[in-house]
Amino acid sequence: MPRLHGECWVITDGAAGNQRQALALAEYLQLPLRHLVLQPRAPWSWLAPRLTLGGRLALSGGERRLFAPPWPAVAIGCGRAAALFTRLLRRLSDGQCYTVQILDPRLDPAHWDTVIAPRHDQLDGPNVLRPLGSLNTVDDEWLADGREACPGFAELPQPRVGVLLGGPRRGIMLDTDYARRLADCLLERRHREGGSLLVLGSRRTPPALMDIFRAALRDVPGLVWAGPDDGRNPYPGVLGWADRLVVTPDSVNMLSEACAVGCPVSTLVTRPLPAKLERFHQALRTAGLLHDLDADTGMTPAPPLRETTAIAATLRERILARPRDS
Repeated sequence: MPRLHGECWVITDGAAGNQRQALALAEYLQLPLRHLVLQPRAPWSWLAPRLTLGGRLALSGGERRLFAPPWPAVAIGCGRAAALFTRLLRRLSDGQCYTVQILDPRLDPAHWDTVIAPRHDQLDGPNVLRPLGSLNTVDDEWLADGREACPGFAELPQPRVGVLLGGPRRGIMLDTDYARRLADCLLERRHREGGSLLVLGSRRTPPALMDIFRAALRDVPGLVWAGPDDGRNPYPGVLGWADRLVVTPDSVNMLSEACAVGCPVSTLVTRPLPAKLERFHQALRTAGLLHDLDADTGMTPAPPLRETTAIAATLRERILARPRDS
């Protein structure tokens, strides 16, 4: 396979989900990598990626010194703020930098060489790639590394149920009432099946929700992890050892990574979801990848959702096929 040459810049804001997607894709390209966390100032932050007037003045002095020549051969951005800088790079590099934007930039995709937007974004164009879920690094090797990092989980009673908690977002209220209902459902099912519960909070999970799970599950084998105060993040180990996963309905990234594991995945939806997120849930259900939390306990997992390798292979072909004088 022909090798790509040059440096790859990954450009994101501080959002962990955006960073995970962009870095996952860059890893498969096997180029020297530089990760820039950039946040445009107002008014560019309000209008990104539409407002390009002033270009690099959108950055503070320190960030501007990072976003400077020599320009990379490939730039991968994820999120609306990053879309401003991947769009700028196409012009600043005289078209020599191949620009990739992950997620719908809310602007004509023609401003980038390739746009990668999940199907539920409903974005079309000749340069648009449309995976079902979000990009990630979850594969057999990643899961094996997770099991090796957390060998103690092997001793927990089965089924080992991993519970991935997100947080409230626009159109979704994950409050204390939701947490109590989810905890009750988990306990009721454990009463029937036995096993253990491994509950992981995220950066977006309110402390009040974690308190509810700590109290409700204090006598249940497993763990409740809310952050560094609870030790090292066991997320890869939980996914690696899980016999089943339960994911709150708010996060496309967490649902995509759970569906990449290869075990049954379920969720608890108590209120109507925003239209875009509902389309994603429905696509997962149609593919047999996602179930209701109270679904039959014998549900058979579908083949794991692993799209990043294929997306990266297509992207590599497009980069290699691009005329060098473009």
